[in-house]
Parts: sequence; C-alpha cells; structure tokens
Amino acid sequence: MLNLNPQTLKGDVFGGLTAAVVALPLALAFGVASGAGAIAGLYGAIAVGFFAAVFGGTPAQVSGPTGPMTVVMGGIVAMHADTLPEAFSIVFLGGALQVVFGLIRVGRYVSYTPYSVVSGFMSGIGVIIILIQILPLFGLSTASGGPIGAISAWPMIAVSMDVQALEIGLVSLAIMIFWPKKFQALLPSPLAALIAGTLLGILALPAAPVIGTVPTGLPKLVMPVFNPADLVPIVKAALILALLGSIDSLLTSLVADSITRTRHNSNRELIGQGIGNMVAGLIGGLPGAGATMRTVVNVRAGGRTRMSGALHALILLALVLGLGPLAERVPHAALAGILLKVGWDIIDWGYLRRFRRAPRDKFIVMLVTLVLTVFVDLVTAVAVGIILASFVTARWQEQEQLQGITTLALPTGDNPLTEAERRELRKANGDVAVVLLRGSFSYASARELAARVGAEASGHKAVIYDFSKAAHVDTSAALAVEELIEQAQEEQETCFISGLSGPAKTTLRSLGVLDAIPEDQQFAERKDAIEAAVKSALAK
Repeated sequence: MLNLNPQTLKGDVFGGLTAAVVALPLALAFGVASGAGAIAGLYGAIAVGFFAAVFGGTPAQVSGPTGPMTVVMGGIVAMHADTLPEAFSIVFLGGALQVVFGLIRVGRYVSYTPYSVVSGFMSGIGVIIILIQILPLFGLSTASGGPIGAISAWPMIAVSMDVQALEIGLVSLAIMIFWPKKFQALLPSPLAALIAGTLLGILALPAAPVIGTVPTGLPKLVMPVFNPADLVPIVKAALILALLGSIDSLLTSLVADSITRTRHNSNRELIGQGIGNMVAGLIGGLPGAGATMRTVVNVRAGGRTRMSGALHALILLALVLGLGPLAERVPHAALAGILLKVGWDIIDWGYLRRFRRAPRDKFIVMLVTLVLTVFVDLVTAVAVGIILASFVTARWQEQEQLQGITTLALPTGDNPLTEAERRELRKANGDVAVVLLRGSFSYASARELAARVGAEASGHKAVIYDFSKAAHVDTSAALAVEELIEQAQEEQETCFISGLSGPAKTTLRSLGVLDAIPEDQQFAERKDAIEAAVKSALAK
C-alpha cells in the first residue's frame, strides 16, 4: 500500500509528474499501434500504472503499455476485431495468470531466462515495431497480418503515400533522435515530438491523417466474455501476455534495483502487474508491464517509493477526463515517428555490436530467437530459444564436469592420491584402476561419463570409484555409474566404492545403483578401498 514518507514525498511528486509527461505520448502511440485506439492506451497506462505501483514489489517502478505488450495486443485485436470485449477478456485472463505466477512463487525463475533469448525476442519486438510503423509514417493505414503483412503492403507506399504525413513523421522522428539531453528534464523528447507533430499538422499540414474521435470521461466496465469454441487460442494468447509481461516487468525491476541500490520482490511484482492487467482488461485498456524508460525517468527525477508510480497514473487519469479534444488532432505519422525511435531503442544493439567477440553458439541462439519473433510468434521464439540455450549450456556443463574425472592405474606425477595410497596401488602392477570423481555430474555429462570412464577403467582386475570430492550426482549421472558397474562386472572386474556421502550417496542408494556391490566393497575412506582392491587383484 501507499506509505507517505515526508523525506521522499518531494522526489516522488516530481518523479510521478515527469513519468506522466513521458507516458502520455507513448500511451497514445501504443494505443493507436495496437488497433484498440488511443484511449485504450491511456486506460492501460492508468490501470497498470496505478495498481502495479500499489501492489507490486518494485517501489520505484513505473508501469504501463510497452512495445512488447503492444505487439502482442495488436495481434489479439486483429484476431478479435469484431469482438473487442473478447480481446480485453484475454488481457484480464493474462493478468490473472500473472497473479497465479506470483502466488506459486515462480517470479525468481524468470531471471534464469538466458540473456541470448531475452536479447533475441526483445530485438525481434523492436524490429516488429519498426516494420509495422513504416506505413503510418507515409500516411497509410496499418496493414493486417503483422510484420509480413506490413512488408507485403510496402509497394503501396510509392502510389499512395501522403507527403504531408511523411513530413510530420520525419520531424517527429528527428526530434526523438536529436533532442538535446539538457532539455530532457524540462520537456522529454516523446512529448516534444508529439507537440511539434501535432502543431505542424494543425498549422501547416492539415491533410495528414489524424487519430480522430477520442472518448473522454471515466471508462466503462467491460465484462469478460469467452467463447468456448475459441478457448485454446484464448488461453494461448493470455499465456503469451502473462509470460511476456512477467519477463518485461522483472527485467525492468532489475534496472530499478541497479539504480536505486535496492532489491525488488519478484513474486509480489508479478501479483501487482497481474492485478493491474486484470483491471486494464475490465476497463478496455491495453496490457502493460514495467516500463524501463519511464522507470529510469522517475528515479532520476527523485521518485523512490510506490507513491511516484501511483501519482503518475492519477495525473494521466486527470488528463483523460479532458484530453479527448486535444488528442483527436494528433497525426498518426507523429506517433509513428515516436514509435520508430522506440523500436530502434528496444533492439539490443550492444549485443549485436559484439557479434564478433560473443560466443558463436549463444549468438546463433539470439539470432534464431529474433527471426522467430519477427516471422513466427513470441511463444515459439522463446520456447525454441530456451531449448537451444539449454543445449548450449548442457554442452558447456559437459566439458566442465568431465574435467573432474581422473582415472589412475600406475600413479605417476601430480595427482590427488597420498604417498601411502600410491605405494599401495603400485603393488597391483596396474591391475587396479582408481576413478576419481570430483565436482558435480548431471545429464549433460552422463553419456560421456559412461563412455570415457568405461573405456579407461576397462581391462583391470579391480576398479575403485571414489566419490570423496563428488558434490552432486543427478539421476542421469547415477544411471551412468550403474552402467559402469554392470560393464565392470561383465568383464570380471571387482568394483569398489569409496568416499560416498551427502546428496550423491542419497541419489545412488535411492535408485538402487549400488545394490550389486556388497557392503564389504564399499568404504568411507579411499585408502581402505585401495587396500581391499589390491588384495582382490593379487588374489586373482
């Protein structure tokens, strides 16, 4: 809840006011870009901005419609153009799923999403925004069919472009790019571009297409409506919104943490975002998430508590009550110019510039995710990206884990054995192999573990598997150990176990891996196992 702190009140007021100034043109632009209308963008900024601030877990964060959420919502609106209440019902359901995510405490796991995947789909969203805003920049209506539909309609630019709209769009884009940093605190570039583009359209270029009628006043309640026949696509779309909104918000929370030197509550943040999106769906607003630019602006202006985010939403509400006549004259091209720069900024140019130095496999994951985001859909892109990233991680884990394996028969040079153990082992003249397992072993190294150790330990009269330094053995690795034991017994080798304790011992015993090895061949100390193995080998 809101806690008024006299020490931070002034900063929160300035932060909330500044964030509202930045949010206004973006909310209008995102509303128009989604196809739901400018007022839907404002309603979304108000609902998500207020309730995410009050109930969320990142005090200084400012939430509202974002580029990624708008891209998804645009697809939803296109599919439900004749039944907008159903589209907003998806927003409501997506918010409910976010609340569930928070309640079952999955917030912390979102941070485990590989950076290459996050970079890929965020860059893909930036590309999508740029592609679909090209037509409005030239005065044409947004094409259906997403990025591919927009590209397919580009030939129409040559025959149907509106020169006045293009001039307004280029002016707005130029202001977004070249607006001096020293003026940002007084007049943020998005608002400057909106004002300049609108005045240019009113005073000099009146033929450019404009937003048109914008409702004013308090929003009407939109009750959730679900068609049972469309349940699967509805749930899929809601899940996309929930997952994307969660990732988007928690990434912004990390940015807020780094600036304010605080630590957010991931699960509470998801609950707050979910409540905000549920309310947005009930009043016909766009879905939203934590907005990085608005959050940074808020913090730099002095905002530190949830009061600043809530105040930003209340200021927008006050503007909505009387903003309609002013917003009606805003040219579409001015909003397109603003969004083109927003899309450009979303692309992860920092990572792309490092493509020569970045690990090749991780860069490929990023590119695959980007391409799938643009030309297929976000769920497929993220799912494929995470799968590919898990393969890359598994390969790295395999290489790291296999470095923890040492097989000795006639120990010479540097090795972990004590001098007494070396002397004892030499008595067997190479007939006893000691396999030292150090570190963690998982599914990533299980198959290679069985193949490599099996080959190195083969051909001896006795083999010792020493787990003294093994911190963790998962199920796959445990079954690989069982395969090694079976292989040794088939070759008439006597198996000994030493140093087994902790989680590794629990896993191996619970799976019955050691059932085939008698208790008198299992030792707590490696030296005892070596003595027993040497005696066994000499007796054969």
